[in-house]
Amino acid sequence: MTVVAVVGPTATGKSDLGVALARELGGEIVNADAMALYRGMDIGTAKLPAAGRFGVPHHLLDVLDVRDEASVEAYQGQARAAIDDIAGRGGVAVVVGGSGLYVSAALDRLDIPPTDPQVRAALEAQAADQGAARMHQRLVLADPVAAAAILPGNVRRVVRALEVVELTGRPFVASLPAPTYLRPTCVIALDAPREVLAERIDRRVRAMWAAGLLDEVAALDAAGLREGRTASRAVGYLQALGQLDGDLTQPQAQDETARLTRRLARRQRSWFGRDARVTWLPHDAPDLLQRAIAAVRAR
Repeated sequence: MTVVAVVGPTATGKSDLGVALARELGGEIVNADAMALYRGMDIGTAKLPAAGRFGVPHHLLDVLDVRDEASVEAYQGQARAAIDDIAGRGGVAVVVGGSGLYVSAALDRLDIPPTDPQVRAALEAQAADQGAARMHQRLVLADPVAAAAILPGNVRRVVRALEVVELTGRPFVASLPAPTYLRPTCVIALDAPREVLAERIDRRVRAMWAAGLLDEVAALDAAGLREGRTASRAVGYLQALGQLDGDLTQPQAQDETARLTRRLARRQRSWFGRDARVTWLPHDAPDLLQRAIAAVRAR
């Protein structure tokens, strides 16, 4: 049974196409968006509401508390178990998301590099002392490919990449095998021209605030959001916290969220663009579903 994945930059319509494919193919969705793993992080992650899922089962949504740290290693086991379960029942797993490493962890023969709490703690202490920009520059020198895929302000991911380099003596990407799917797999990526995507992101950001993102973040704050090493740094959530604290005005929070989201989209495009196995489709093709189905059946 072929596994299907819908990937690509944020705001290209991956969730909607994933559901449409699942309905057509008798499939179920497996989430591959790291922030959508968190309960209560709905508006800021553009999580589809129940009505938009049309009864299609979704796996690995809302499985973490905002105080939990997301782990690619833990996700890998859960995602592969979900895919095996779906396939065992005769269904089609449709993996949907833009978190590149999570997609690879679910689909590819990928051994997650080692971790060491002492090394991690030492790097975190250095980050606190030296600042995010200097740590990211260290990563640029040690592993430029990883640095290009990680936002300079994402200290957690920068530290993780530096940890792998220190433990293995190799760049993070060198610790990954040549990509090989675990099962027959068709990966479809959606794309949009940069200016179109920028406009879609700007609209989405303002729509999130209009839909009540500040209220969502205030409730999550009361539930321990600031204690979370991963969730509290999510784009949009960090800026909303800044607005609630009075450090940012609403226009500043929205503009910063849109700017960082555009940067994220560029990195997602770069990540998936390096994979020759991916079939790229225009996000606004009038026959998008038919073209996606044809790509799946061609495999």
